[in-house]
Amino acid sequence: MTEALFLTIAELGAAYRARALSPVAVTQGALDRIAALDHKLNSFITILAKESLAEAEMAEGELAAGKDRGPLHGVPIAIKDLADMAGVPTTCASRAGSPRMPHQDASVVARLRAAGAVILGKTNLLEYAYGAVHPDFGQTNNPWDPKRTSGGSSGGSAAAVAAGFCFAALGTDTGGSIRIPAAYCGIVGLKPSFGLVDLAGVQALSWSLDHGGPLARSSADAARLLEGMTGRRFAAAPRDLKGLRLGNMQHGAAAKHMQPGVRQAFDAVLARLEKSGAVIRPVSVPDMDLAPDALMAILEPEASVIHQRLIAAEPEGFGEITRQQIEAGFAIPATAYVRAQRLQRDLALRFRRLFEDVDALISPSVPWVAPAEDPALSDDSGAGEMLYSGLYNLLGLPALALPAGLTHEGLPASLQIATPWGADDLALSIGAAIEAGMTPLRPPI
Repeated sequence: MTEALFLTIAELGAAYRARALSPVAVTQGALDRIAALDHKLNSFITILAKESLAEAEMAEGELAAGKDRGPLHGVPIAIKDLADMAGVPTTCASRAGSPRMPHQDASVVARLRAAGAVILGKTNLLEYAYGAVHPDFGQTNNPWDPKRTSGGSSGGSAAAVAAGFCFAALGTDTGGSIRIPAAYCGIVGLKPSFGLVDLAGVQALSWSLDHGGPLARSSADAARLLEGMTGRRFAAAPRDLKGLRLGNMQHGAAAKHMQPGVRQAFDAVLARLEKSGAVIRPVSVPDMDLAPDALMAILEPEASVIHQRLIAAEPEGFGEITRQQIEAGFAIPATAYVRAQRLQRDLALRFRRLFEDVDALISPSVPWVAPAEDPALSDDSGAGEMLYSGLYNLLGLPALALPAGLTHEGLPASLQIATPWGADDLALSIGAAIEAGMTPLRPPI
């Protein structure tokens, strides 16, 4: 059954419809693998064994009767524990205001249920998705090396997908929280265009910057989950790379943070793209390096307003770092918030002009491989971790992280594809074309 848990969603669906595999058997296999291995990773907060088997049995019966809900029918997935599920605790990996017991599903969860997905459980995360581990919930460890982090804040979802516990998972991304864990765990993560995924019923961190999106083991699988999340179709067939105009994003702070192994893996992918006919040139945008500070000038005060009542009522329920960050956000002046929004608008105009000359942008996803712990948001390492990702939250552009190979340490490196607003399927199809020339990664766990 282990090999079946690493099939693509399309392969799994074909096996279901040929009666070579059954949703019940695959779901039970996934639950067995979680039971055997998740003590090493700590990727799940809540496991819904009884409920997921009942969903799998229903899916199996529907498929046998000719009722086919589509590509996700009977496919085991996981949900980041920020999204409400009726009758299931939402913890947000915190003791503050937690757990709450929702009476209805988040919109995205309801859509995934309607698509026939089997929900195995709810995954671990950084507390309230705000960059730090609550000590009662602990770090999610990396399937490539359990002494390292799987990243944040969607680290539980990324680790579960990479380890073969599920075929895809829901994540959220405010400054890189889908793409950074995807990079560290050697999988694919898409931050879609801003507003594409309905976040009603998902705990907010920053209204202006939050995105919901898929984590999966391929661009095609990410497209299938995104379809279930939105009810829209997304093409993810590999596109012809000949003549594709790619802008290689140049960041001023990159040299300070870039690990040689990540640079080598990225350069090797660029060489393969050029050999396939892509036209690549370095690009940059004025004031782009101001984006990280602008991101935090928006994120911090919005997060503090979101948590204003809870921090007053239950300050002791938060981990120390999260509590300090929320309290610090109240001190951000309104002038800094307004200046950040002005930069946001100016950069959006400049990127619109840039996309007249290039079809997509390419960069590393993160300048290093998975560290032992998640860096603090407030220091230089936190800024380095979000160097390539946070810009696209500020702009709301779709951005896809996908594996670029392994470094000499045997750890995943990752690259990022960003495309114009609404061109999510272009990012996915470029990702699929890059994957077609690479060996899929699978961690040793």
